[in-house]
Amino acid sequence: MSPQIVSIIAGVVQFYGFLIFVYVIMSWFPIRGIVADIYQVIGSIVEPYLGIFRRIIPPMGAVDISPMVAYFVLIVVSRLVLSLL
Repeated sequence: MSPQIVSIIAGVVQFYGFLIFVYVIMSWFPIRGIVADIYQVIGSIVEPYLGIFRRIIPPMGAVDISPMVAYFVLIVVSRLVLSLL
């Protein structure tokens, strides 16, 4: 497979991981205005993926570790896919 395609896939995975990170950090703070709109847009992108892990891993008190597990799975699967290409 072309190195350019591998680079694009790696970049998309890295960007998606970054969106997960930003979404989690934003959830810790009260948000209003345009920031709330940005939070909703990011949520509409990452929440379907995070929802899979939230159904499997319930929150432990006030701590939700499902985003960490989701990020780890994203990285592992992307590396497996990239190693097969």
